[in-house]
Order: sequence, then structure tokens, then C-alpha cells
Amino acid sequence: MKLKDRVYVEESTIHGKGLFARREIKKGEFIGTFNGPSAKRDGSHVLWIYHGDEYEGRRGKNALRYLNHSKRANAEFEYFDLYAVKRIRIDCEIFIDYEG
Repeated sequence: MKLKDRVYVEESTIHGKGLFARREIKKGEFIGTFNGPSAKRDGSHVLWIYHGDEYEGRRGKNALRYLNHSKRANAEFEYFDLYAVKRIRIDCEIFIDYEG
């Protein structure tokens, strides 16, 4: 299943654009992979992952770059793969905890 079959981008009530569930996503389900070239410095749509003993960054080029922050995140990354940490209902915004 393609990323576009799981999610879509729409205006967010939180900030700018956001990522939303196109269909119900079950807890533990794979949502997608944050794709893009390596990043050497911070900027718009850059995701930093602590991997091994250092940070690795990617400049987002797919819809996952529109993830917004919430302390009550419903998804999280394992490396650059995004998974639901709780059930996400259709048309609900998908959030990660930027600080978590």
C-alpha cells in the first residue's frame, strides 16, 4: 500500500499544513517512511533521528514532512519509519512529539 493510500495533507488547526489519516490506522501499524536526502544542518522539513551514537538528518520530500507536534502524539518514528502508537481514526491529524 502506498503512502497516499494511508494519509493526505490538509490545512491544520495546529500549524500550517498537517498530515491526516485517509483511513483508520491501527495501533502499531506502519504509516510510511520519511524520505529525502541527507541533511547536514537544520531547516524546514528536516527530521533528526538519534541513531547509534549520533544524529542523522533527512530533508523531507514526501507527505510526512507535514507532521505537526503534540505532547499527545499518536505516532512515532523508529529510525525513519513512522508507526501509529494508538488507533488513528479517519480524517484525524497525525502528530509526533518533536521533543520525545
